[in-house]
Formats: sequence, structure tokens, C-alpha cells
Amino acid sequence: MENKLELYRERIENQIKEAIPNNHGSFGELYEAMAYSLYAGGKRIRPLLMQLAYEAVGGKETITPYLCAIEMIHTYSLIHDDLPAMDNDDLRRGKPTNHKVFGEATAILAGDALLNGAFEMMLEDALNQDDMNRVRAAHVLAEASGARGMIGGQILDMQSEGKQIDKDTLDSIHLHKTGALIAAAVHMGALLGGASSNEVTALTFYGKYLGKVFQIIDDVLDATSTVEELGKPIHSDMKNEKNTYLSFYDVDTCYSIAEELTTKAIKCLERVEGDTSLLEHVAFSLVQRRN
Repeated sequence: MENKLELYRERIENQIKEAIPNNHGSFGELYEAMAYSLYAGGKRIRPLLMQLAYEAVGGKETITPYLCAIEMIHTYSLIHDDLPAMDNDDLRRGKPTNHKVFGEATAILAGDALLNGAFEMMLEDALNQDDMNRVRAAHVLAEASGARGMIGGQILDMQSEGKQIDKDTLDSIHLHKTGALIAAAVHMGALLGGASSNEVTALTFYGKYLGKVFQIIDDVLDATSTVEELGKPIHSDMKNEKNTYLSFYDVDTCYSIAEELTTKAIKCLERVEGDTSLLEHVAFSLVQRRN
């Protein structure tokens, strides 16, 4: 199963590597900065989930623009998160952060360009295909990455730094900052594959559960992993006085909660008519990940 997923990741990686123009012209430094972070690797969990959801509901054509777009938006968010005004991190995916290599101004613009390029890519495809489901998928990503999604979660996270908050507030931060984009990935895959409304709902809830699992394990790894394993600074949450699941539970309890949520996520897949075995495998693997 893992070998099969690795083939998916390799294919997605190749698709992503075509997202930035090779002919840089006058904008060479900008494109270089964009490519530096986009091609730095990573788990590619969002495009992977989108592709698997798409195939699970019967999708058979290429959805490259959407796979690239969600990873471009995720990458832009990481570039901006690492900036001195935000988390002020020096390392990302085992390499110096974008602003450490290209300077703050270029890093900001590289993030902006990735964000706008993502929507340009999706909407160009939707127009060419004259397909409303592709428009709907782009709209899902717009909402998930905006003020009612990822960016909203980011501002809640910043406002909560150094403060004592309750668990409901923490859950809201995680639901928006991390969960929104992961849920959007499977939601988009379902829409692009022509899923029934029941399947769209089931897959979206699967994605929401997975988003929460992803963040819980992230919180644990930040406190218990090493720089070498994680590919980025550890104890960043403590340094930035962030609230995490470890503010409320010990490590063992965090893993127990993540396992319960994984079971709920997999239960959602029973409402999908196609083969969901790879989606199940991904759900289990997120609890066990070390980076």
C-alpha cells in the first residue's frame, strides 16, 4: 500500500515541478524564490488526498491544475508563516527559510505570486473545460484559504499567543488554520470527480477529522521530535507562546484522541461507493508520522 502511495507522490511531484515557468525573463528572482519553496519537497498530503478522493468517486481525467494549486497555496502560507513578523523561523523542510535566502520583501512577494498563480491556474482550466464543478472546486479553495479558513485561523492563533485559552478556542484555531485546507483537498477531489452530495459531505467530514489529527500530531512532534526528523526548528510553539494540545493533555492522551478521530474519519468513508482503501491507509499513517 505504501509503495502505491509513493508512486502517487512521485507523479504529483512531477506535476508540481511544471507549475512555475522555466522562462523567468525579467522576473527571475521572483520565480526563483517561488520555486525554492515549492520544490523543497514535503509530504504533499493535500494534493495526495485530493487525487485519492477524486479517484474514489470515479474521477479518471487529469486534475493537475488543482493538485498544483493547493500545494502552491500551502507553500505560500509556509513562506509567510516563517517571516519575522509571524513565527520568525530559520528552517523549513531542512533548508533555510525563504526570507533567509531571498530577503523578506522577495519572500512576501513570492508567497503572493504563488497564491495568485494558484487561482490563475485553476480558473484557466475551468474556463477551458467550461465545467462548473471545476469552478466550484476553485471556490472551495478560495474560502478554505481565506478569512473564513486558513488566514482566519492564523489570526486567531496570533491573538492567542501568550494567553490562556479554552479548548474550544484551540479547536477553532486548528479547524481553520490547518484543517480548512486539508478538508478542502478532499472536498475538491469529490467535486472534480462528480461525486454525489452524500459522498461530498462524507469526504469533507473525513478531511475535517484528518485536519485535526494532523495538527494534534504536529503539536506533539514539535515538543518531542528532533530538528533532523522534523526538518524545521523544534519547540517553536513554546518559543512563540502558542497554545497547543499539549497545553491541555499529555502525549499519550493526544495520541489517543488522534486515534479516535482517525476511526471517525474512516467511518465516513463507508458512505463512498468507490475504493477508499488508500484514503484509509493515509488516515492511519498520519497518526504514526514522525515529520
